[in-house]
Amino acid sequence: MASSPIGMGPIDTAQVADEAEKPVHDLVGLGIIVAAVLLFVANGSTVLTDFLRSVMTGSAPREPMLSVALILNIALLLFGWRRYVDLTKEVGQRRHAEETAHRLAHTDPLTGCLNRRSISPALEEMIATARTTGHEVVVVMMDLDNFKRSNDAHGHQAGDAVLLQTARRIGDILPDRSVMARLGGDEFAFAAIYDPDHVDAIDRLMARISAAIARPVEVEGVVLDVTASFGLATSAERANGQSQDLAAKLLHRADLAMYQAKKSGRNRYCWFEQSMESELRFRSELERGIRDGIPQGEFVPFYEKQIDLDTGELTGFEMLARWKSPKHGLLSPEIFIPIAEEIGLISELSESLIRQALQDAREWDPRLTLSVNISPIQLRDPWFAQKLLKLLVEANFPPHRLDIEITETCLHENIGVVRTLITSLKNQGIRISLDDFGTGYSSLAQLRTLPFDQIKIDRFFVSNLGKNKDSDTIIEAISSLGKGLNLPITAEGIETSEVLDELRKYGSFKGQGFLYGQPSDANSVRTLLAEHNLLPAAPSTEPSGSIDQPLPPRAASA
Repeated sequence: MASSPIGMGPIDTAQVADEAEKPVHDLVGLGIIVAAVLLFVANGSTVLTDFLRSVMTGSAPREPMLSVALILNIALLLFGWRRYVDLTKEVGQRRHAEETAHRLAHTDPLTGCLNRRSISPALEEMIATARTTGHEVVVVMMDLDNFKRSNDAHGHQAGDAVLLQTARRIGDILPDRSVMARLGGDEFAFAAIYDPDHVDAIDRLMARISAAIARPVEVEGVVLDVTASFGLATSAERANGQSQDLAAKLLHRADLAMYQAKKSGRNRYCWFEQSMESELRFRSELERGIRDGIPQGEFVPFYEKQIDLDTGELTGFEMLARWKSPKHGLLSPEIFIPIAEEIGLISELSESLIRQALQDAREWDPRLTLSVNISPIQLRDPWFAQKLLKLLVEANFPPHRLDIEITETCLHENIGVVRTLITSLKNQGIRISLDDFGTGYSSLAQLRTLPFDQIKIDRFFVSNLGKNKDSDTIIEAISSLGKGLNLPITAEGIETSEVLDELRKYGSFKGQGFLYGQPSDANSVRTLLAEHNLLPAAPSTEPSGSIDQPLPPRAASA
């Protein structure tokens, strides 16, 4: 860019208004001065001579009234000049204040870029200019990756330094006649004019910008690594319509593309595609459905069996969330859990499911346990332990039958909070499991200092047993670790008898997976338990199927 990150912007209407008002103020003061000068020229020469003579000789002036008029004329001249100076100063101060207010209203005070309010008019002007020369405009939406986490860790001063440095680096690279705006937080938008016959120039531009942003930023001795995700949209895809409509549409499309870039792994850029709008509409439907579905009871717990692999005995169930959507049918958690986390409803959703699961599990045989997964976002809530204990009291459910599963990645992000939470729950008799072990960053020291009751091997390693040598090695290592720490191990993802046979080579495990049946709703589980005399109120005349006897590994799920 030529001079600053702001680039071209809307016409300064405040300055135009000042320029129109300035001659009016000037004429007021000048009118007074001109009137005084003309009066002085008309009478001043004669009266002044007589007045000076009378002063020097001490005699009375021959025309006393004219002498008084002369004095008044001089006073008027001085007043007019003073008034002219004051008016000029007042206009200058007002112009400066209005320019300051206009700058604050249309630019970002931290980076000097345009703001959300002014980017659209600037983009409209750019599109109109590009059309006259046969060029096109590319609009880019940018969002820094994991900025909030870095901001929380190092403070807002470090965050501001990153934002300012980012804006400067982009501004130094963008070509002339470009525009850039900070839309809020760590979100930026910029646009440039390009030749449609040389679209590859955009790829080169994005490569330079990505490399510039990725350079470390040093703030008070701390080196911060920064990356960004970009979404691109171009006016070359326009149909019909005015530049105003197209400007808003391009910003919207670039935003959709940026969201796709983040979903694809961050630190990259994506071009807008028409399918993204359909995906956005589907996501919006899901968001509305989640908000409406939680209070209406559309989210229900399903249960997956947990089996002692040595005896085939049923030991408990893991609760899995399902959404009985009136519009989309039965949906798995992979679809709605990430959205619930993003829109801030994961805690409300999880508490609703846990409340239902505790009511269901209270009817099972007392020796059957209930495992519940906890979202990393819930672990940030300092009142989570108290909320969970309240649910246990409401359901009159024994704490020792509840197993809370915490993913391994949580230890890396919130080790202090997790330690406090685990201690609080353990003091109440609740069991704690480390879930998805092998995929995160936990160390042996953390496993020794945190009082886990068991560890669960991630299903990826289990499902690849006998197919991938690395998976075999990892399972063997985890098994040895469990024996050394005296921690029971549960293997997830047992889907075939071949995997089960391989797993048994490495020790004693609990297991779960589709080999033992698909997850089932509460009524189906209750029917299954009733058939095997595993409900407290069920008759005990049939000894087979009791908790002390093996449940056939391929027992059909109701």
